[in-house]
Amino acid sequence: MVFSSLAFLYAFLPLTFLLYFSVPKKLQNVVLLLSGLLFYAWGEPVYILVMLFSTFVDYMAGRLMARYDEQPKMRLVFLIVSVCVNLGMLAVFKYNSFVVQNVNMLFGTGFTDPKIPLPIGISFYTFQSMSYTIDLYRRNIKVQKSFLNFATYVSLFPQIVAGPIVRYEDVQNEIDKRTVTTSMIGDGVGQFIKGLAKKVLLANNIGALWTVIKATPVGELSVASAWLGILAFTFQIYYDFSGYSDMACGLGRMMGFNFPSNFNFPYIAKSIGEFWRRWHITLSSWFKSYVYIPLGGNRHGLLKTVRNLLIVWFLTGLWHGASWNFVLWGLYFGALIILERLFLLKWLEKLPGFVRIAYTFLLVVIGWVLFEFDSLTMIGRYLGAMFGLGTTGLVDSKALFWLASYAVVFALCIFFSGETSKRFVQKLDRKLPKFSEYLRPVIQLAGMLLCTAYLVDATFNPFLYFRF
Repeated sequence: MVFSSLAFLYAFLPLTFLLYFSVPKKLQNVVLLLSGLLFYAWGEPVYILVMLFSTFVDYMAGRLMARYDEQPKMRLVFLIVSVCVNLGMLAVFKYNSFVVQNVNMLFGTGFTDPKIPLPIGISFYTFQSMSYTIDLYRRNIKVQKSFLNFATYVSLFPQIVAGPIVRYEDVQNEIDKRTVTTSMIGDGVGQFIKGLAKKVLLANNIGALWTVIKATPVGELSVASAWLGILAFTFQIYYDFSGYSDMACGLGRMMGFNFPSNFNFPYIAKSIGEFWRRWHITLSSWFKSYVYIPLGGNRHGLLKTVRNLLIVWFLTGLWHGASWNFVLWGLYFGALIILERLFLLKWLEKLPGFVRIAYTFLLVVIGWVLFEFDSLTMIGRYLGAMFGLGTTGLVDSKALFWLASYAVVFALCIFFSGETSKRFVQKLDRKLPKFSEYLRPVIQLAGMLLCTAYLVDATFNPFLYFRF
């Protein structure tokens, strides 16, 4: 499912933009709101009510905070209501089965698992909506008096289901009034096509290798096969998620919004801390602003700093999914960041840059094993296979076949995951500005046609982060 379906994508976007630019500016938010609801309803028609309920609660909490502006206790009550409702919805829809299963396991009870389906993107839009009431309570922003405008903000269809997480302060002026130029449209089209190419040409193709290797019994894998598989997933999740973010930012740009960047070449990071300043930037920023700093950050001594980091990374893991492997994944990165802060970063700074990049990349790849397998047993077995335990050997014929079959895709994934491609384009712009100016639209058109050709024959293949 790429934007629900190929037919929906190619019908929805042109019609939306045609209507958006045809109506008077005062009606553009109406178009955006209806488009957002339609886009969400294509995959989750019933759960529109959940999103609208969250939107209404946060809107009313904001209006009441403004009304009782000089009564701190009342403002705090309305903030608490907003946060509790949003976190309560996450608890009901995302974590209910997790809680019931663990209670039954720990205490031998027989509570029935309700198995409530997870609304698409609930983790994204609840965090986004909560940022409004929290920032309003902090007096960082002004109250939004129009329910239409606030609902438009929450339901912005480009990024509603998989980010980036756009805080209200990022777009508060653009929600009320924005200007779209031809330059913005051109930039947005280019970014959208780049994101689509990341998803269709890179993520889907390298992901096909991971699908095959993951389906192979671990005992039948060689060390090389196990590493090829998790490296394939490493690039798949990056190009899948960053591709969606690019598409969302590009669509937003075309409509006059400047969404925050969500990725900045994370696989060339020289430490785990830097990796998380480059990967899913808006989520890291959200937790820093609304959890880590309010807990005290690093202002109250080493022990409390370690405590705060562990809380943040426990919640970061849990945000990704109601499963212990996600909690383990979050704590894994939390522990690495704590070690870097204590002493490891000082050692790393003495090493050459390529060694630091290799160190970070290796630990991130190991982390993806924790992320991808929901069974702790499978995590242990797959990590064992990567390091020579219970495998068919170091290299086998399957590994050589897969490497030969996917060598070009791997090479492209490696090339575009670093800044070399960016520097090449910048150099071309400086050396041959006119040539680059005319060449860029040709490349973009070719990329769009190639993606379309791939999608025509594609099977069901959702964005990975839709499940969060």
